[in-house]
Amino acid sequence: MNIPSELMYTSDHEWVRIEGNTATIGITDFAQSELGDIVFVDISTVGQTLKSGDIFGTVEAVKTVSDLFLPVNGTIAELNAGLENAPEAVNQDPYGAGWMVKVTLEDGAETSELLDAAAYSALVGA
Repeated sequence: MNIPSELMYTSDHEWVRIEGNTATIGITDFAQSELGDIVFVDISTVGQTLKSGDIFGTVEAVKTVSDLFLPVNGTIAELNAGLENAPEAVNQDPYGAGWMVKVTLEDGAETSELLDAAAYSALVGA
């Protein structure tokens, strides 16, 4: 299982890469493997300001639909338009081509609730 050390994670299996005041967010390798073949990603929150823990979209696999929870406070600035025609990118490359949204962080956005790679590895038993 791939758990890059430079990322932060949530107990809901989202990953976060923070660069300046932008957070790129997706689901983890563990999450995509548990979901199975992803057939649709539905994110209609672009432009909305949300709080950590709010649902920002859903991901649909062959057998289930799962909510996506925002791990930080901020405004959904961009979605990965490539997922519209190729949702399988989440399965193939969850930390690269399978990213889901970019969020403009609120001033002083809280990240202390996020897990580092070691803590996330322990959570999923990797």
